[in-house]
Parts: sequence; structure tokens; C-alpha cells
Amino acid sequence: MTLQKWHQAVFFDVDDTMYDHLEPTRGALQHILGLDDSFPYESAYHRIRYYSDKLSAEGGLLHRAPGTAELEDMRIRRFVLAMQEFGSELTWEQATRLQAEYLDRQYKITPFAGAKELMKDLANAGYLVGLITNGPEEHQLHKIRALALETHVAPEHMFISGAVGYAKPDPRIFAAVNDRTGTNADVCWYVGDSWRNDVVGASSAGWKVLWYNHRQAAPETTEHSPYGTAASYEELRSFLLSVSQ
Repeated sequence: MTLQKWHQAVFFDVDDTMYDHLEPTRGALQHILGLDDSFPYESAYHRIRYYSDKLSAEGGLLHRAPGTAELEDMRIRRFVLAMQEFGSELTWEQATRLQAEYLDRQYKITPFAGAKELMKDLANAGYLVGLITNGPEEHQLHKIRALALETHVAPEHMFISGAVGYAKPDPRIFAAVNDRTGTNADVCWYVGDSWRNDVVGASSAGWKVLWYNHRQAAPETTEHSPYGTAASYEELRSFLLSVSQ
């Protein structure tokens, strides 16, 4: 098969880049634990995500199709460990119900305002538009379908770590995307919210990174730097479509 020669490509992260990843977390914590508005939901979200990445990496869960039991164990443990930091000792049963509620809400997500419109306009401007996301294949595909992103991204341009065999920030996942799409690193842009996974991973692979820093986080290292930073899809649109001119 001869691959099309692309002059520019933009790939997007999914979690907390295409939609607000905090919302299903907040809703689950409120519903199961009865927390009020004074609880530091965003801080807890970051710690839950930290333990999700940590436990997944330790168990090698992002590079393959994990078993149902080991995946469920990781998901429950991340809530137990994270909530301990906020003075809440969850029972395993509480954490199990919390995970179930969170998962249900994950499949009722909506895209950030302007996200799908930007993808459409980039494609019309001649970009290859794709997704690169960490996680088990079927779980991430559920979210992609919930967001209706398949209307803007061809299946062959969706790359999920559990299917690819490498996970961000490993630069090999970006190299694999280049190989499978016939693109070169120097024409590829990556848009993502995570400093560790997205900025470090993509820049290490020679890609240009736009850090979607809508949570106003501080950079985690000084060894890497994004090509640009945006806090909204309006800013991403202004940057990316001006580049294509």
C-alpha cells in the first residue's frame, strides 16, 4: 500500500484535551462520597491521574491488552491511594462503587467547545488529523465514540497505546505513528494537556508540541519545552490555522 504524502499533520490527545476529564471525576466523588463544593476536586483529580499513570506503568498495563481483573484492581487502587492524601480512607467497596460511577460518567462526556470544529477545519486545510491516547484499546474507543470523534478522524489515524504496544511518554509511540501514516516527525504537531506524557513524549520524538494548558499548570521540567501554549481551543485554532497559511 502506498501511503499519502502529508505536508502537515496534527494529532490530539484525548483525556483532558478533547474533553474535560475532571467532570466525571467530580461527579463520581460527589455522588458516591457526598462531597460538597469545598472539596479540592482539581487537586484530587491530578492525584488520581498520577496514581493511574504510576500503577499502570508499574503493571505494564498501557503497552498491552490487560486482563479485566488487573485493570479493575488498578482503577480501584488509584482511588484508594489518591483519597488517602485528602484524609479519606476508602473501603474497597466504596472505591469499587466510585470506579463504577466514574466509568459510567466517562461514557457521557462531551467535547470542549470548538474541538470538533477545529478538527474539521484542519482537515479542510489539508492536514492529516489524528488521535494518540494512552489506555486500553476498547476503553479509549468507547470515549472516542462518546465524543463522536470518529466523524472527524479516520480509524487508521487513531492510535491507542494498548493496541500500538508503546505508551506516552515513550517516543516510540510517536515513531510508530510516523511509520504507519507515512509522515515525518518534522511535519507533525501534537496537542496535549499532560506535561509528562505529551510535552516530554512528543518533543523527545522530534515533534512540535502545543501544550493545551487549560488548567494553568506549571511546567514539570526544564529539559523540554513546548512549541507553544494555549488555554483554549480558540487559541489552538488561531495558532494551527495560521501555520497552515
